[in-house]
Amino acid sequence: QVKLQESGPGLVTPSQTLSLTCTVSGASIATGFDYWHWIRQPPGKGLEWMGVISYSGSTYYSPHLKSRTFIARDTPKNQVTLQLLSVTPEDTAVYFCAESKKLIIRVTSNEAYEYWGQGTQVTVSS
Repeated sequence: QVKLQESGPGLVTPSQTLSLTCTVSGASIATGFDYWHWIRQPPGKGLEWMGVISYSGSTYYSPHLKSRTFIARDTPKNQVTLQLLSVTPEDTAVYFCAESKKLIIRVTSNEAYEYWGQGTQVTVSS
């Protein structure tokens, strides 16, 4: 069974960088042909697609977050990472990683993704 697990700080200070990790088990980032996404959900709002990294390392980002979003792979650790720079309280959300078998971008329908992590709550507050 493929499982995704998000981890990182639950609280960050405005202007700081948020770093999150998605640890994958039951599948190999290095040898598979999957696409690994970051998606978030602010309180009271719908899902917001942030970006994706392909099995080959290609990245695609939301135009609204592109300038401060970075997604990378750590294949020896079987992990996908997210960095979100210069956070504000508007970045408060539950952050999810998710997997798709085909390349999709800017898609917020949960049925489009094969696997989801449970999500991790991130609060940006001073």
